[in-house]
Amino acid sequence: MNRRQFLKRVSTALAVPTILPASALGLDGAVATSNRIAFANIGIGGRARGVMPNFLAQPDVLFTAVSDCREDRMKSAKEMIDTHYGNKDCRMFANFQELLAQKDIDAVFIATGDRWHTTASIYAARAGKDMYCEKPISMCISEGRKLVEACRRHGTIYQGGTQRRSTASYRFAVEMVRQGKIGRLHTVEIQVWTGPTVGHDKATPVPAGWDYDTWLGPVQWRPFVPARVNGWNYFWDTGEGPIIGMGCHYTDQMQWLLKRDDTGPVEFEGQCEWPDPVKYMSETPLTSETRCRYADGINCVMYARKTFKDRYIRYIGDEGWIQVDDETNEVTAEPKSILNLRGNAGISWTNAGDHVRDLLNSIRSRRPTICHPEAAHRAQTICQAMNIGLRLGKKLRWDPVKESFDCEEANRMRHREPRSPWLI
Repeated sequence: MNRRQFLKRVSTALAVPTILPASALGLDGAVATSNRIAFANIGIGGRARGVMPNFLAQPDVLFTAVSDCREDRMKSAKEMIDTHYGNKDCRMFANFQELLAQKDIDAVFIATGDRWHTTASIYAARAGKDMYCEKPISMCISEGRKLVEACRRHGTIYQGGTQRRSTASYRFAVEMVRQGKIGRLHTVEIQVWTGPTVGHDKATPVPAGWDYDTWLGPVQWRPFVPARVNGWNYFWDTGEGPIIGMGCHYTDQMQWLLKRDDTGPVEFEGQCEWPDPVKYMSETPLTSETRCRYADGINCVMYARKTFKDRYIRYIGDEGWIQVDDETNEVTAEPKSILNLRGNAGISWTNAGDHVRDLLNSIRSRRPTICHPEAAHRAQTICQAMNIGLRLGKKLRWDPVKESFDCEEANRMRHREPRSPWLI
């Protein structure tokens, strides 16, 4: 643009009055558009829809774009966001890399299938985006370490989606243990549910409007088998069952309580029941009992048993115990007098608003979130080590400094080779 063109444009802009809505100026208690954090969503499944209202409720958040490999989900998400803001401004990107290339997007909410979490997060960090990523944050130990390094290298503000760190009931239990209300802690007991089975099924054509190659992402290519696609959490390449999917919430609580976000246990062992391969094609354990031990003797036992509604975490000390029931948000304890110290019961983990707020505050201050990459990775590593031990049928020693096992076969399972072109 030459000087004459520039002056002409300026004079035209000054001659035409601009009418802005009060919300854009920050009037009527609203946050001015220029002060909002521009977000986009990558992956619009059930979990995204559960958490999205917690983002939309924040006055300083503005969702501007969505991306999904399923056209129906992408259009539905756009409609939800447009309805919330009363406009048609939300953009759609079938290719999430095109979304990340948009300079007017500050941060992303990643809620893809598990196989995509690390890859999408690292691509977002490289693009200069801060993020909230659903758990599990990685599918293997080496992925988690690469995520930590990428966020550190690019100065990324990252919040892992283990929102129970921001939930009143869980925070109360942690505080009571730290204050010594159950005496010396010696065991953390965790219960997830019995892993489901997936029956054998046949390949079918990929449904219209579904980019299946992108849906698979960095994992091995396989034909489109509806039962496998719908039950993706129970196959080793796309998910790792309840131990990973739910267990990481509780190992995250344990690590946080013990103030060991930069380390972990030193020993793992366990046993499990596997699905019958004649009847089922799913691969992850049904019932299991896995144990780990820290160097100072504190133990953790994780059970996969009973139903989804029976999940909990219990801290056991030499003078009592305290437990949080995940389904009901109920806290129980022995001695019962501990419960007299609890104030307002607060909202349950189903509302991630406080966890989202913590992220937004960190984006503005550039201080680490409550579930920063290193913390998320270390909590996830515990669950991944448990699964590796079950798959090998071995007791394993773990060096949390070197992040290596005393078994070469187990060390090889720390890494997965991503399918081209999704190299990280």
